[in-house]
Amino acid sequence: MATWERFKGALVRTRQALALSRRDGTVTYWEDALLSADLGFEQASTIAARVGRLSATAQLAALRHELVQLAGAGHAIDLTARPAVVVMVGVNGSGKTSTAGKLACRWGGEGRRVVMAAADTFRAAASDQLNVWAQAAGAELVAQKSGADPGAVAFDGLQRARARGADVLVVDTAGRLHTRQPLMDELEKVVRVLTRELGRAPDEVLLVLDGTMGQNAVAQAQEFCLRLPVTGLVVTKLDASARGGAVLAARHAVGRPVSLVGCGEQIEDLIDFVPDAYVDALLAGLTIA
Repeated sequence: MATWERFKGALVRTRQALALSRRDGTVTYWEDALLSADLGFEQASTIAARVGRLSATAQLAALRHELVQLAGAGHAIDLTARPAVVVMVGVNGSGKTSTAGKLACRWGGEGRRVVMAAADTFRAAASDQLNVWAQAAGAELVAQKSGADPGAVAFDGLQRARARGADVLVVDTAGRLHTRQPLMDELEKVVRVLTRELGRAPDEVLLVLDGTMGQNAVAQAQEFCLRLPVTGLVVTKLDASARGGAVLAARHAVGRPVSLVGCGEQIEDLIDFVPDAYVDALLAGLTIA
């Protein structure tokens, strides 16, 4: 299935929110429509003011241009190093562990040797969940007992990846609220340990955001990016949300590219973010009366 069609299927609810019953092309209409899709007040107001002053025939093309600019460029995950080290971060319930597992399955399917480190040592079922994904991916799992130091698990994972000649190390960290200082300190420690052992920063630090959270996800992204060297965003659960505009708002707010979006439970439902295709799917079928 083409990327555009997969985005289109995932963004049904957002398109419904965007297509208000009145479509008169006024500034007020566009502001309300973009806010309904959770683009955020500042961006919705700015874009509405630009688009609403144009003729009806020019508005959709102008809107598409504005949203593509807001989306920025896509981001291909960097796996050139060996092992490439990918750290998954995010708040509780964002789909971080599932995303780590789907990526491991993708890379394993491409013939890459993958090691997974279960550095979420606080959630009782986290290691078991990651083990299921590791088995599906044909990956090796490194884990310690519940309550172990997450930095030590990340260190052991890197040592195992090197010893096995692995292509990729995926480090799954504990979900944590961005407002909890001690937990964020601990997450910084994981990144510090890996940086010290690698002699460079991890190749990717992927921040996983829950797409149903809308503007709350934007606030989370801002805090995580202040504390960690985030390289890309992953937005999950878009198929269950009418807030697809928040993907673009988050990208703009933190200046980090969107790498992937999640549109379902299956491995193939983790899709590389293609800005043009995403915007086209967001606007599909929209008309101005």
